[in-house]
Amino acid sequence: MPDKQREVRLAGHVEDDLTLGHFDVVEVAVPEPGDGEVLVRVDYVSVAAAFKEFMRTDCQIPGVPPWKVGDPAGGGGVGTVVKSNSPDLEVGDLVQSFGGWQEYWCGPAQQFIKQNPHHVPSPVYFLSQGPTAYYGMATIAQAGEGDVVFVTGAAGGVGSLAGQIAKARGATVIGSAGSEAKVDWLVRELGFDAAFNYKDGPVADRLRELAPDGISVFFDNVGGEQFEAAVQAARPHARFALCGALANQVDGRAEHPRLDLMTAITKHLEIRPFACYHTPEQIQNWVVHFGQWLQEGRFVFPHTVVEGGVEAAPQALLSLLAGEYTGNVTVKVS
Repeated sequence: MPDKQREVRLAGHVEDDLTLGHFDVVEVAVPEPGDGEVLVRVDYVSVAAAFKEFMRTDCQIPGVPPWKVGDPAGGGGVGTVVKSNSPDLEVGDLVQSFGGWQEYWCGPAQQFIKQNPHHVPSPVYFLSQGPTAYYGMATIAQAGEGDVVFVTGAAGGVGSLAGQIAKARGATVIGSAGSEAKVDWLVRELGFDAAFNYKDGPVADRLRELAPDGISVFFDNVGGEQFEAAVQAARPHARFALCGALANQVDGRAEHPRLDLMTAITKHLEIRPFACYHTPEQIQNWVVHFGQWLQEGRFVFPHTVVEGGVEAAPQALLSLLAGEYTGNVTVKVS
């Protein structure tokens, strides 16, 4: 067991562009667990676009306080118990937690969720953004048989799973992405019924072409023009599950979509914004369905594992925001 570990800390809050200068990599002592506590060797940590929002002093995500300067950055990971002073967890147990970008976590056993490694092919599968995708698509949008679903940001960590969840529940799925390679990947690899590059022309035109009878479910990770086009393409009583606003997050521009109120009113649109807090119940609900669909060969887990240890996490976040990855992004720590 080493005496020291590396952790990534927030060096300053974000006002405009996110840079590597907003992070510090420091060396600190590996803590010793007290009564009822465990020490966990972190194996993988997650990287998500929402982290940029947490780095602002005016974080707009309800119920989530902004990260504090000097505290560990990041959130969400999976690791292995290496010391235990609790009867609830044993050395060797695989656990999931929302600790920061560190090489070791230490804390009360109850802050860790024990996972069964046999449910999925690799521990990294537990770090998918599936709880958010499943909660939004199954609980909020209630997508199913007969629905025509439009997913924006479909090549991202949430969108790539949300579209597959809708397919598994019997819906027809259309996705948007930012390159021809991603569009082809959505259809060929993930089984979307159709996809298009939102940069190629008016989104409303593409939706009229691909969904001539309209969409009944909209799962939005982007906002901006794509939200406005979805309103025009919606069927009466369409459900809008609003998950993210990447159009504004990536470059900080105020690309807030305009809601055509008269169209929304006459179509009886159901606008359902949501946030998933990854409660143990939400996580386990996803894991059960995820494992079953994987075993049945009905699901693909699109993900990128970044090598380089915990200090690679800041650059991975910048690369994610620049659109360089597809699917979920994790960093291999140990």
